[in-house]
Amino acid sequence: MRAITPALLTAVLLGGCTQQVLPTTAPVPALPADSIAASFYFLGDGGRPDSAGEPVLQALTAALTRAPDRSMAFFLGDNVYYGGIPDTSASDYVESRRRLTAQVQAVVASGARGIFLPGNHDWKGPDGWNAVLRAERIVEETGEGRVVQLPGNGCPGPAFLDMAGVRVVMLDTEWWLHKTGPKPEGTAQGCADSGAVFDSVRALLAGAGGKPTLVAGHHPLAGGGEHGGYFGWKDYFFPLHHVVSWLWLPLPVIGAAYPAARNAGISRQDMSNPTYRRLIDSIDAALRDVPPAAYISGHEHSLQIIQLPSGLLQLVSGGGYYGHIDFLSPVDGTWLALARSGYMRVDVTPGGRLRLGVVTVDKSGHGTEVASRWLTSP
Repeated sequence: MRAITPALLTAVLLGGCTQQVLPTTAPVPALPADSIAASFYFLGDGGRPDSAGEPVLQALTAALTRAPDRSMAFFLGDNVYYGGIPDTSASDYVESRRRLTAQVQAVVASGARGIFLPGNHDWKGPDGWNAVLRAERIVEETGEGRVVQLPGNGCPGPAFLDMAGVRVVMLDTEWWLHKTGPKPEGTAQGCADSGAVFDSVRALLAGAGGKPTLVAGHHPLAGGGEHGGYFGWKDYFFPLHHVVSWLWLPLPVIGAAYPAARNAGISRQDMSNPTYRRLIDSIDAALRDVPPAAYISGHEHSLQIIQLPSGLLQLVSGGGYYGHIDFLSPVDGTWLALARSGYMRVDVTPGGRLRLGVVTVDKSGHGTEVASRWLTSP
């Protein structure tokens, strides 16, 4: 996290721009189709797909269609911008439902399978729990038995999936941050004991028996975007566009206060917030005994790969609909930082190795792998 200093403010106002980082290491050759036991696709923050045809979903559907019986898509939260699924009587219910079902149908059309994890926008407001439950029902109704939302019932989890010798553990990280309304807690409401969630995560990782594991949730443990405390010149000059997307009223004095407040932890959605910090510490501690190959999240609208001080590899795949990207700056441990739309793909070899590919998508719906690396040792 960076403090807002006069020097930093001057640099941002005069020339601050997104700083993108591509790896200097050689890419890993693509695996032959007959050498892939399974493919996992991860993308987050896709909750406002274009009704005329979403490029990222087009690219995802095309990729899933190549081997649907061996493919699984994970949607990493913020699946419905900006306030989740409202009650059926609400004026925006039809559009909100369309935004969710467009993503579900992209998976169904391919013949593959998919899992949706909730994010903070899916939980937004005092009716957040009911919004998550409504989304769960819609996914079930339209997913044709191939797509589900996990963890169920608005519980924190963990849920898990075993496929092709790989275990994916899933958490609803917004459960810890949600404060504006009720949420389910404990066995009386169908959830695990909240005090034992991270013990369960440890048990699931240890119980994989040495097979590769991945952990997925909406919120990252580190990042170089606005949730990590990094802002571009637009945020300083036009602070109101965060409230109303089309409101580009120049307010540089007020704008300077906006990043400062965010860095002071005013929002639970920022890593500077004490509640979010406790969540980061809890997840990081739970993953230390039997580390997964990576922790994968969305939340920041970019593609990032960061090696954390603990040794854990953080993947941020928050480019789930075309053009929805934010200011980005590399942080300590950054291997890749791209303010681009797209997704990440993890291929599994028959021997259990995991190959990561980072795919960016252009406005025509064409996906291009721009970086790759092994997530597991030989």
